[in-house]
Amino acid sequence: MPSQQVLEEKSSEVKAIKDILKEYKSVGIASLQKVRASQLQELKKTMKGKVYLRVLKNTLIKIAIEELNQAELKKLEAYLEGSNVFLFTDLNPFKLALMLERGKVKTTAKAGDIAAEDVVIPASNTGQPPGPVISQLNAVGLPTRIESGSVWISKDTLVVRKGEVINERLAGVLSKLGIKAVELGISMRAVFDNGLMITGDQLKIDIAATKKDVEASNQEAFALALSIGYATKETIKPLLQQAHQKAVALSVSAAIPTKETIADLIRKANAEMSSLSGALEKAASKVA
Repeated sequence: MPSQQVLEEKSSEVKAIKDILKEYKSVGIASLQKVRASQLQELKKTMKGKVYLRVLKNTLIKIAIEELNQAELKKLEAYLEGSNVFLFTDLNPFKLALMLERGKVKTTAKAGDIAAEDVVIPASNTGQPPGPVISQLNAVGLPTRIESGSVWISKDTLVVRKGEVINERLAGVLSKLGIKAVELGISMRAVFDNGLMITGDQLKIDIAATKKDVEASNQEAFALALSIGYATKETIKPLLQQAHQKAVALSVSAAIPTKETIADLIRKANAEMSSLSGALEKAASKVA
């Protein structure tokens, strides 16, 4: 049976967890799989004052949730498996996920790692002399040739797709070529934010695509506002310009002289006079 001291330590830890859960509005859960201790320490430094990071036992988190007896917090239990780091914060969950993504670093792959992106090895000089390297490259699907005493990769070749497992043979080749195909860092599994559970997939936002969508929506809204004459601080100036242009065009077509239209009316009259004069000359020549 556990000693009294162990029980007291666990009880104290559970109390501390309960206090933390009460203090922050958001709780993030991230897997520690393939996360190096040095990375975790660096992350703690960069997020100090914004995010409180703790590596906690899932069992203690579950006990704390049960003791708090809050139905919404129990949503966290579905993600309490494996080795996790918990992130307590008042930041927007999407901003938190973005900070973690930006903190990731590329590194060389080991057997069993997952490719962070499609890996295309370009046609190039490997800098390696002919020898066993040729069979190693060929074994992972890389076409080769020998030129000027070096082994060359003959054409751009896709060797692994994003999300696929990198086997030992390919890991060795990528390392030899200095290609970093794996991303190390913390990825959010889920965030509990003010009663709302947001999964890791939902937290992934393509910033460039989102910005493009917002800009397109803004342009469409601006065009619609102009077309229906809806006045806002953004549309009032172009609406007044349109109104002025239409008023001038109407005045010119109705032959109403004003200081804005008199010049156009005179030019219009001169053009009509010239046209009429030309027509009369043609008619006179036919009669003659």
